[in-house]
Amino acid sequence: MKRKSTLLFIFVMMAALLVLWGCPKKAEVTTAPEAPKEEAPAAPAVEEQKPEAAPKEEAKPVEAPQERAAAGEAGLQPVYFDFDKSFIRNDARSVMKANAEWLKANPKVKIKIEGNCDERGTKEYNQALGQRRAASAKKYLTDLGISGSRISLISYGKEKPICNEQSEECWQKNRRDDFVAQ
Repeated sequence: MKRKSTLLFIFVMMAALLVLWGCPKKAEVTTAPEAPKEEAPAAPAVEEQKPEAAPKEEAKPVEAPQERAAAGEAGLQPVYFDFDKSFIRNDARSVMKANAEWLKANPKVKIKIEGNCDERGTKEYNQALGQRRAASAKKYLTDLGISGSRISLISYGKEKPICNEQSEECWQKNRRDDFVAQ
């Protein structure tokens, strides 16, 4: 009887060890997304309603991505990435140089680089990928002479898509870094 209880105890401990060993590991992300208060006005929910929305509401979804990218107001443009990559592409280098020139012309402005991903992949993986993308853009800007103290990073992973269709064109729009003047 004692031997059966010992074997049962060992079996339970081995099963618990296997369960704990199989749990997913947390991704190392240095900056977590901001509080949900910023996510409420984000474009995704509004974008989904865009075809059915009244013309007055259609203007808001168009403005929201522009505000996140700070394209019109600050003169900063987003850069886009290849699938599962975090390096600055050749076609994005001119955009990064233009962003650096704008920052040099406005030395008191600080920016936040928001790393974004498409919907494919786990939340944790995309969080880490968005962080690597934002860090890559920061390094590129600092290499161009912008002080790193003016740049903060955040990764939204797949939480702030601009487009919600399941196509390569849409996913490409979501794989980006937005530059937001603060």
